[in-house]
Amino acid sequence: MSRAGTLDFAAQPLSYEALSEIPGPAARRIALRVTAEAERALRRGHPWLFERAITQQSHEGRPGDLAVVFDSKRRFLAVGLYDPCSSIRVRILQHGEPATIDEDWFRARLEAAARLRAPLRERTPAAATTGYRLVHGENDGLPGLVVDRYERTSVLKLYTSAWVPHLGNVLSALASVSPSERLVLRLGRAMADHQQHLYGLCDGQALGGPDLEGPVLFWENGLRFEADPVRGHKTGFYFDQRDNRARVEQLAGGKRVLNLFAYTGAFSVFVARGGARDIVSVDASAPALEAAARNMARNRRFPAVAAAAHEIVGEDAFEVLGRMGRSGRHFDLVIVDPPAFASKRAQVPQALAAYERLTRLSLAVMRPGGTLVQASCSSRVDAEIFFETVNRAAARIGRPLREIERTGHGLDHPITFKEGAYLKCLFAIAP
Repeated sequence: MSRAGTLDFAAQPLSYEALSEIPGPAARRIALRVTAEAERALRRGHPWLFERAITQQSHEGRPGDLAVVFDSKRRFLAVGLYDPCSSIRVRILQHGEPATIDEDWFRARLEAAARLRAPLRERTPAAATTGYRLVHGENDGLPGLVVDRYERTSVLKLYTSAWVPHLGNVLSALASVSPSERLVLRLGRAMADHQQHLYGLCDGQALGGPDLEGPVLFWENGLRFEADPVRGHKTGFYFDQRDNRARVEQLAGGKRVLNLFAYTGAFSVFVARGGARDIVSVDASAPALEAAARNMARNRRFPAVAAAAHEIVGEDAFEVLGRMGRSGRHFDLVIVDPPAFASKRAQVPQALAAYERLTRLSLAVMRPGGTLVQASCSSRVDAEIFFETVNRAAARIGRPLREIERTGHGLDHPITFKEGAYLKCLFAIAP
């Protein structure tokens, strides 16, 4: 590691043999006309064009063909990736001005994304960070494509097969902007139904570089963590909570901490370094908790981490909270970071009910004056409604919250359109 805290290594050019049989997009672009409402949205820079908004189409196409959207006066409006398998029929790459979508175009987008993350890479050794999100999909102008960086390993996640015909150009551009020793491919769940458009690509394969033998290691704010990019959730780690983990570390001194939905224990390691004396990590996944134990052990060079008592509980968080409440077990700090409860609009009511129940159960195991840190990563749940739900649940059981802070997305998870916002977190004290 360099004195500035950034990673120094000489990456060899990767050979992407798996891409050799994949055809590129059709030379003939698809011409589209759309509704007036869609025109207005595209003029505002929205990255999605839905199937229902298309009023006229020149011809059919395959995933990844380029579609050009014209306005009511036949003027260029936008160009993007066509996907006949999705209700998001076009993912917009360029608004306003025509462009040639090639390797140079992708390189420019990736360079802009890398510049935005530069402060993370330039941290001092004590706050070294070599794990971060390099590309945040739509919010970096590359809708449906995510790139996470784990030190020497890059993980590319696709949420639409429309990217497959463009992978050669994307990966060539990525190699010049952010070279790595290994590139792992992850595929969104929706792509499992469209194998014919994947040309043999599969989830978890190494597109370039050596196959993984065990987890990858990286730094976050001077702490060492592991991730499993092949089998782990998302790409193996949740970088979006980095700033909230740093905040919680500052609140942990001398505290008893309960970390619910702990996954691989990142919050637990941070509170341990912050001086927490007792930590309980709860998650339903046994492999995740095994990783949590290893992550804690990797950071025992910090005296506070070595001194902290760390208990892992492999059960459903709701059941654990209920049992702890009945037995009278209490904590000074409770961290609640559940998975998304609502992937569809119809699931929002049940998601809000789950958040309300979690608030009640969490406060039942929190001592008076304790701190609640409760998050939601459900994009379908509006932030104001989430915060209102948590506060209402606390008030109903006679423990109205005194809010400390409301937080959202970190530097490497920029938000450029309303639907792109998903993370919200509340820090509050309960009487």
